Amino acid sequence: MRFSKFYAPTTKEAPKDATLPSHIYLVRGGFVEQNGAGLYNFLPLGKIMLDKISRVIKEEMDEAGALNVDFSVVTSAELWRDSGRFDVFGKELLRFKDRKENDFVISPTNEESAVAMVRGKVNSYKQLPLNLYQINTKFRDEARPRFGILRGREFVMKDAYSFHASSDDLRREFELMQDVYGKILTRLGLEYKAVAADSGAIGGSGSKEFIVLAKNGEDDVVSCNCCKYAANIEAAKRKPRVTDAAAPEANAAKFLTPNAKTIKDVAEFFKVAEFYCIKAVIKKAIYKEYQKAVVFFVRGNDELQDVKALNACGALELVDADENDVKDAGLVAGFCGPVGLSGVDFYIDNELKNANNMICGANEIDYHYVGVSVSSFNDDRFKDLVSVNHGDRCPECGGVLSVSKGIEVGHVFMLGDKYSSAMNATFLDQNGKAKPFMMGCYGIGVSRLMAVMIEASHDEKGMIWKKQCAPFDLMIVISNMKDENSVNYAQNLYQELKKCGINVMLDDRNERFGVKINDYELLGFPYALVVGKGLNDGVVEIIKRDGLEKSQIKSQDALKNIKELLC
Repeated sequence: MRFSKFYAPTTKEAPKDATLPSHIYLVRGGFVEQNGAGLYNFLPLGKIMLDKISRVIKEEMDEAGALNVDFSVVTSAELWRDSGRFDVFGKELLRFKDRKENDFVISPTNEESAVAMVRGKVNSYKQLPLNLYQINTKFRDEARPRFGILRGREFVMKDAYSFHASSDDLRREFELMQDVYGKILTRLGLEYKAVAADSGAIGGSGSKEFIVLAKNGEDDVVSCNCCKYAANIEAAKRKPRVTDAAAPEANAAKFLTPNAKTIKDVAEFFKVAEFYCIKAVIKKAIYKEYQKAVVFFVRGNDELQDVKALNACGALELVDADENDVKDAGLVAGFCGPVGLSGVDFYIDNELKNANNMICGANEIDYHYVGVSVSSFNDDRFKDLVSVNHGDRCPECGGVLSVSKGIEVGHVFMLGDKYSSAMNATFLDQNGKAKPFMMGCYGIGVSRLMAVMIEASHDEKGMIWKKQCAPFDLMIVISNMKDENSVNYAQNLYQELKKCGINVMLDDRNERFGVKINDYELLGFPYALVVGKGLNDGVVEIIKRDGLEKSQIKSQDALKNIKELLC
């Protein structure tokens, strides 16, 4: 490709709202341009990258036996009503009416469409298993789209849906798709972790996320330094905490604790470790048709994990309760405890079950209970609620857990019969009995991967593409377009490299040498070959983008050297 004939409008100016390198460099490099809040056009370089990523994904999915389809981006709301998700998915689901007042949605995910595609057509266990996938546009009406294509409203995604006659076969496919995702990310040159995860709005009995490690990541990944345990912070577990600190010595009794509203105040008042205090976190739970206050109790030295809390109470959303919410629920902020609490939903962290010698609020202003035993509550009160932190102990081997930053690029789910049962999609088993399909679903962000690659590999000058995923392998830079000898050499080498199957760009623009080098460093192709004054002495320069390492080679050996680097 000749740069003079290519469309890559590079710029020195970063978008005003851009904070992440991927957002800055993709816009500055002319890969994407913003078309609205969370909406982006993909320019030629961006489209090349989308196609390269899609090709890798398609090859691995096809090799695994999945079948390529395309679901309509616009989906009838009736399918979403069949599954029960139309009214509960949240505001991220873009709903609209056509001219006949029929309800439709712009698909953020396609479980319903997949079920509809096989319902009434796959009728026997003999037709199973079946895995259908697409690479298509999705839309989620994010409240705060940000970070460029890393968290846009419209995005390109590969999503797959598998159908099975048994849970065992579903698990086989689930494990196969994990292997496939690992191969995809490895081929794209990315370092990743596969971690246990929360299933969120998709649901199901289990899921795993694929996280690419990056310091600008939004996701906290918990992993063990001694075994293979790893989980997203939202699903992470730990070995229960212990302490050597002395427990408070008192029979169960109520004490006056004036103005001791915080855990720190209470611990200092009784001269005990916060480990022996029970913290109350009051939230407002938003359900489909009503809202109410809910209380979550954790140890004083722990923090509530919001997604775990949301799963515990089954709400659509959790927000901080205000003074009116607390008052209407009959709660006493700063002095709330589980003992004697009534008229409000509350949940207690699992690690407090059967704990003794605890201190908690007495549900009365300026009073706390001391010597509390957390043993007289029903089992359904106890949930996993706490956030796991760096230094906690692994639940599997007892090793030390660490927390690192990463970006989710893929998610695989075991759905079970959640959607097939709701949508009455059945097959006949070996005994001729109608059963709902067992299902799995498997998503990976195609456009997101482009941004993730940059977050994982860049410097202060621009992008650093690895060979596995670069839009071009090499840029030939002609330093002086008025030098006929340089132009002829570069053009001949360009043609020879193309014949060898090397994806090369020739920068033949009538621009200053400094502009060309700055663009090369911004665009970040793995190598550049600079044709300059040294050509008169039979020398050209090769630049390796990663580290900007420079070396001189004989001009007559350039073709051989480049083939050794790239082939």
